[in-house]
Amino acid sequence: MSKAIYIATTEPNSGKSIVSLGLMQILLGKAAKVGYFRPIIDDFEKGDMDGHIHTMITHFELDLEFKDAYAYTRSEVIKQKNLDKDDEILGHIIHKYKAIEDRFDFILVEGTDFSGEGAIIEWDINVLVAKNLGIPTVIIASGTGKSLDELVGNLFMAYDSFKEKGVEVLLTVANKVEPENVNNVIAGLQKKLPKKVLVGAIPLNPILGNPTVKEICQELEAKVLFGKEFLNNQAGGFSVGAMQLRNYLTHLKKDSLVITPGDRADIILGALQANISANYPNISGIVLTGGLLPEKSIVKLIKGLSDIVPILSVKEGTFSVTNRIGTIRPRIYAENTEKINTSIQEFEKHVSTTQLAERLITFKADGITPRMFQYNLLKRAKSAKKHIVLPEGSDERILLATKKLIDADAVTLTLLGNPVQIKNKISELDMGLDSTSINIINPSESPNFLEYATTLFELRKHKNVNLAMAKDLMEDVSYFGTMMVYKGHADGMVSGAVHTTQHTIRPALQFIKTRPGVSIVSSVFFMCLPNRVTIFGDCAINPNPTAEQLSEIAISSASTSIAFGIEPKIAMLSYSSGASGIGEDVDRVRKATEIIKKKRPELKVEGPIQYDAAVDSKVGLAKLPDSQVAGQASVFIFPDLNTGNNTYKAVQRETGALAIGPMLQGLNKPVNDLSRGCTVEDIFNTVIITAIQAQGI
Repeated sequence: MSKAIYIATTEPNSGKSIVSLGLMQILLGKAAKVGYFRPIIDDFEKGDMDGHIHTMITHFELDLEFKDAYAYTRSEVIKQKNLDKDDEILGHIIHKYKAIEDRFDFILVEGTDFSGEGAIIEWDINVLVAKNLGIPTVIIASGTGKSLDELVGNLFMAYDSFKEKGVEVLLTVANKVEPENVNNVIAGLQKKLPKKVLVGAIPLNPILGNPTVKEICQELEAKVLFGKEFLNNQAGGFSVGAMQLRNYLTHLKKDSLVITPGDRADIILGALQANISANYPNISGIVLTGGLLPEKSIVKLIKGLSDIVPILSVKEGTFSVTNRIGTIRPRIYAENTEKINTSIQEFEKHVSTTQLAERLITFKADGITPRMFQYNLLKRAKSAKKHIVLPEGSDERILLATKKLIDADAVTLTLLGNPVQIKNKISELDMGLDSTSINIINPSESPNFLEYATTLFELRKHKNVNLAMAKDLMEDVSYFGTMMVYKGHADGMVSGAVHTTQHTIRPALQFIKTRPGVSIVSSVFFMCLPNRVTIFGDCAINPNPTAEQLSEIAISSASTSIAFGIEPKIAMLSYSSGASGIGEDVDRVRKATEIIKKKRPELKVEGPIQYDAAVDSKVGLAKLPDSQVAGQASVFIFPDLNTGNNTYKAVQRETGALAIGPMLQGLNKPVNDLSRGCTVEDIFNTVIITAIQAQGI
């Protein structure tokens, strides 16, 4: 499984780049191929590109195209949100991220910058993206203008926000801290945050805190007159040359930028002479204001100097230019290797990189979000397209789901029913579904009809089924669809939008039958709760399972859980937890738990256990303090169908959870049943999981 880290900041101008560069340097020493991804970037001019992506790709020589390294520009996100397309935003971000994940061993994901329109929504987006990608986070805050309590409080609130949504925070970094306060900041963070969260404090560094002459040139849209090759000079400060030269020279400081009208030859030449004099500090450059240029004789003199600095010309006046330079926000760009190297050195010096690298390598996400779960399902289905038959071909919901499935290129589909009626229904719905992209079969007119009926007769003649009866049964779409699966003419079947559960699964029980070693067919629902995906079983098939049947349902559900990427922690539910309860019902659950532990000792299982103790860590700790399942269950086995069916529907309706299923377990080939109240989304998801089952999970 590919790993990743998410870098988030609490505010603009936090100096996030220093952490990005430092982390990338660490990762390249630990992984063969490292990728870089930004969910949202600032808008950029056509033909240009985001400067930070360009810096990361260029400096570290990443095998990555610019267009693949981000999902949206800021204006694109705002436009989507104005259209209430939040789901599409998250879905596209996941899609772009997963495309990179497939190519790299580790990915550095960098959050938004809190700049420009839409900044107010960025915090929630960062938390949401990190959660759905299932990756841990580094949080950064700037110490500029904050007291110790404000800085520590800011980082703790950020930590708490991520933790509340189930996102693990590996490191918090206080950046731009006054050097004398570094130790106090670290002590404050360590006192406030849990011990497992690493902390770092990076002091202010003038090299990183000031713009280069190139950045000043770009901001002022200046013309470079001289010294183009020295534009990466760092501007350590700036001063206006408006006084006599003899007085101005005393104001020069190291790496100072000289701002003066273009006709002040004395200041220009004096500053250049000071730059090469051992008695005065070096200057970073000169900005000539007012659109005035030096006279030809002065230009000739400058050209003859052995040592030069960038000299820029701007049209604006001195006062305006000085104010604009004072507001320039320094950035790191690909050509400025000094800033890049300084950033990496500062990060390595002030952050425990050894401990951080260890945490990154050993990190394991708890659970999976519904969005990522659905994305992974679709991806797996598309990886080996299977042929699924839908017996209820004329139902409107089936047709709408068929359109979605064909558009997603997830499966090959066969619809059963009257071809004329189905095609007319497609036209009535005006849904843009090309009927030639699907197979439509009327069972009684199929060239396989007699073969199927004969096969059914051979399989069921010991039950007094004759050929005439078999032919009658084969006209039923459920029997015909199931026989397609049995004969290998389809890989799986999904039905039940119109028919009852019994009508759907009876043919499968009669001749597809159960797998070797499995005595009972059961079902599970994938319950996609707001922050995690859990498994509920059995909520659709077995009314009153025995202890032995309950144990088998649990073991089958654990296998399903593993196959779909969810670590099984099994809660055998009852009205009592542990040894406290007595009675036939709780004893049955207790016995089932004992059978599971004997058959599959490697499984984490707890029972009997109440639902609150299974999901709430505080309740679980109080009732079953030594349990590996209490408070963190992922697979819930209900004692009977009445409890299971009502509970899944209650959770679904009251929490807004998406329930995918039921998915039947234990059959030799996949046949799945829909609820007659199913939605188009239910059908889509059930077909997808059926296709994955058909891949041989």
